[in-house]
Amino acid sequence: MKFNFKKIFKSNFVKNVIFMMSGAAGAQAVAMLLAPLITRLYGPEAFGVLGTFTAITRTIGPIVALTYPIAIVLPRDKETATDLTKLSLVITFSIGFILGIVILFFSDYIALIFNIEELKFLLYFVPIVVLFSGIMQVTEQWLIRIEEFKINAKTHFYHSIIINGSKAGLGLVYPVALVLISLETISSGLRTIMMWSFLRKSGYKIKKQTKVNLKQIINVAKKYKDFPLFRAPEVFLSAFSQSLPVLLLTALFGPAATGFYNIGRTVLALPSMLIGETIGSVFYPRITKAAHKGEDLYRLIKKATLALSVIGVIPFGLIFLFGPTLFGFVFGEGWDRAGEYARWISLASFSIFINKPSVRAMPVLNAQKFHLIFTTTNLILRSISLVIGFFVFDSDVVAVAMFGITGFILNVILISITLNLSKEFYKNNKRR
Repeated sequence: MKFNFKKIFKSNFVKNVIFMMSGAAGAQAVAMLLAPLITRLYGPEAFGVLGTFTAITRTIGPIVALTYPIAIVLPRDKETATDLTKLSLVITFSIGFILGIVILFFSDYIALIFNIEELKFLLYFVPIVVLFSGIMQVTEQWLIRIEEFKINAKTHFYHSIIINGSKAGLGLVYPVALVLISLETISSGLRTIMMWSFLRKSGYKIKKQTKVNLKQIINVAKKYKDFPLFRAPEVFLSAFSQSLPVLLLTALFGPAATGFYNIGRTVLALPSMLIGETIGSVFYPRITKAAHKGEDLYRLIKKATLALSVIGVIPFGLIFLFGPTLFGFVFGEGWDRAGEYARWISLASFSIFINKPSVRAMPVLNAQKFHLIFTTTNLILRSISLVIGFFVFDSDVVAVAMFGITGFILNVILISITLNLSKEFYKNNKRR
């Protein structure tokens, strides 16, 4: 047993998970320590405005480079990965520019759609957030490719200190939604600068790539066309599915209800950011290499999913059982309503937490078309559940509950199908 224990901790995979988790743990510890102060300073309305803003930016941001950054980890050779990086940046700046023009001329119409006429000025922050988001995705995926997980960990920790410390410090002087929006705007840009700074200090040689070979860029765009064709729509629909309750709560029940939902979702995202995303980031290059070597991917996905299930039962279970009491105690009087929301969000959040290995395996399994179909179905069914809750039961809590339960069931189905796909993938590789 002693030998096996040492062997486990000598594994590069486990070491990388520990590096990533240490940074995420420190970042979330800072966020949780300052959260009670921040929620008391700003209140539900300010968080409601922030929730509406992030619902827009986090729907557009992940697809600003048409998800080509996700492909950076996949190629065996560095040249192709470099071409993917250039392609991603070209697309990011192009879409960021187009988005800026659209908002400049159609801000009134967009504000009317999202019922934020009084907050129309916030739309001008959106292109900046989206542009920074695309650059950050490219940088983050390159770090994952070269397995510089220590840099990701350090960045996560120091970024959390700066952003959450600023929320608390500025909130003592000027506790308004504009402060939260401004910090959200610079967040991705700050994180990107920190990653590049740490990368330079690590001794990694960064070659200056000034020339863009149009022919190579077009070839690599065609080779990985399944990302814009299937992964980008899937990511957009998935993000929209997560943002849908925020947008509906804002339109039907006002910013306070949105604030309750937003803080509940933020708290429940902590285990995912701490452990789920950490394992997912390390698992992606691991399963890519395993596929190149012809290893059994079913076994890898199953072990990672079961491990996350065991880890996630306790934190998500506690929220489901004692959500209102815990939120009222931690965040202050009036926030127990957010705990009621969180109780039902925890079901979907748990299933999202454990589906990370399955989702990360999709590009490797060549299953992105299936993932798009599944996510489309997911969006339709979860939208129906929200509509029923709002218009049939006339209750925000029932709507959030139905949304959470539906999400849980669908993600369990996704994991099951992915495991079957990985079996078929392994069998097909053995026949070759």
